[in-house]
Amino acid sequence: MNQVSSKILIAQDIGKVFYEPIQHCVLQSNSFDVHKGELISIYGKSGSGKSTLLYILATLDTKFEGRLTIDSIDIKKQTSSYLSSFRNTNIGFVYQSHYLLQEFNVLQNVMLPALKTSANRSEIENKATELLKELGLASNVNYPVYKLSGGEQQRVSIARCLIRN
Repeated sequence: MNQVSSKILIAQDIGKVFYEPIQHCVLQSNSFDVHKGELISIYGKSGSGKSTLLYILATLDTKFEGRLTIDSIDIKKQTSSYLSSFRNTNIGFVYQSHYLLQEFNVLQNVMLPALKTSANRSEIENKATELLKELGLASNVNYPVYKLSGGEQQRVSIARCLIRN
């Protein structure tokens, strides 16, 4: 009986060397798989390469050793414009720093990634409003993001990440 693989991400021998100001190996031969629906964590001491690995997994850095396949796509073989579109459609980011756009309100910040790929503004607004409600921010949809607490800004960032499923 053939079983379809549920692997959504395959990392094979991922490594990263920085050459400036001196040669420094940050990651060395990391291999793992992530299955669809699986929740994983990356942890380690400061300077151990966690952020570097996340940049590679997020397709933001393609100059690494090894092979990265996401949803059967070999990341190293793709153009930067393809990867930009791929990230917008398939990868959500929640940064340690929120990177919210200060000139937009809460709802607009959440809607922004979806507006780039869909013309149905009403549907996007409804979904964004629902996400904000689920995250306890229903009363803040029209607030400027700079008036929110750090935790509230983080939840806006999470909603923005989830808007594209």
